[in-house]
Amino acid sequence: MKSERRPTSKSALAGQAWRDLFEFFIATRKERDPALAKYGLTPNDGKALWSLDTQAGKTMGTLAAEWTCDASNATWIVDRLEKRGLAERRPSPTDRRVKMVALTPLGVKTRDAVMAAFHEPPEALLALPREELEAFHGVVAHLMEIATEPNRRAAASERLA
Repeated sequence: MKSERRPTSKSALAGQAWRDLFEFFIATRKERDPALAKYGLTPNDGKALWSLDTQAGKTMGTLAAEWTCDASNATWIVDRLEKRGLAERRPSPTDRRVKMVALTPLGVKTRDAVMAAFHEPPEALLALPREELEAFHGVVAHLMEIATEPNRRAAASERLA
């Protein structure tokens, strides 16, 4: 932890933990960037590949909202991916005026290779003693349960409707 004084409130402690974790991701970016560079991708391209699939496709409006950017920026990202053969625009099965964006087989292969590299643990994580790594894994697994619980409930509600 960077600060010498330990936060006293739960909120302050959570804030410090989040800042430290965020700074860890930023500090270890240099270990992930080569995976993008190998395929000539930007971080936004990687984010786009991660969020697309080959089947359903997504509208430009959906992508812009998901990527928290304006529609022109989403169009620019999709244009880059499409030019490289990683994504394609398809007509919507329900509305021929709407285009859906989906990954091509090359896009899937590229996404899978980039994500495999991203999932390699950074050196700093490998340097932790096993006991600390097990504790960290438990905390992260619990965080994912908490973070995805509203999504699981919403999906269950949709299935019941």
